[in-house]
Amino acid sequence: MSALDTIRARAGDEPVTVAMVLGSGLGPLADAVDGVRIPYSDLPGFPSAGVSGHAAELVVGRLGAARVAVMSGREHYYEHGRADAMRAPLETLAALGAQMLILTNACGALQSRTPPGSLMLISDHINYAGISPLTGEPTDRRFVNLTEAYDPGLRAALSEAAQAEDIPLESGVYAWYLGPNFETPAEIRALRVLGADAVGMSTVPEIILGRFLGLRCAAISVVTNMAAGLSDEQISHTHTKDMAPIGAAKLQTVLMRWLGGL
Repeated sequence: MSALDTIRARAGDEPVTVAMVLGSGLGPLADAVDGVRIPYSDLPGFPSAGVSGHAAELVVGRLGAARVAVMSGREHYYEHGRADAMRAPLETLAALGAQMLILTNACGALQSRTPPGSLMLISDHINYAGISPLTGEPTDRRFVNLTEAYDPGLRAALSEAAQAEDIPLESGVYAWYLGPNFETPAEIRALRVLGADAVGMSTVPEIILGRFLGLRCAAISVVTNMAAGLSDEQISHTHTKDMAPIGAAKLQTVLMRWLGGL
């Protein structure tokens, strides 16, 4: 049975409105969904549980007023060297009816205006890795226009939701770093010169795939640390998981407010 058939058999045929992908330590947002939980292991083409802090399950149901499909965890390039690792899951979510894709991640900040525990709405990205998930795609659909990769309408609506909840939501440019090791201070200085405001190890491949699939996309980063060389913090994945829930509570509030207005 395909992933699509399995999801429909367990969660019903009602189309979803919004697809979401949750980053490290942000799984509690999925707990707010009133619906069905399906382990990735039951869904062909979905990622395995390769990173701690990711629950590795799909939750389909209602969040606020909207029917959503929430991926609690993603596959990263650094796990198996596949930039297109999230293609099959995102194709499945699009087939479920999703027209909007909301991505979240844990990131390191390059600017003092977004300290640990804050949120950053991604306005654009730098593909510092220089790798595309569309490499090998045989059709001309591979030439995806990314001028407005982060949908202006969705960004405006999310900003309004944050403002209504009195939650600061800065906008900034996100740089994709392959990982799994963290960046060096010299690399962070270079990214700041290039115009990056935050850095992380995900999201950019999914944005490219989302636009390839015709989805309206937006992304919010939860800042878990200042990037290498910008503070005395000891950067680690454990630190990321420990700090993520602080911003996750704010993120949930913003998303619930936004979903209520759909």
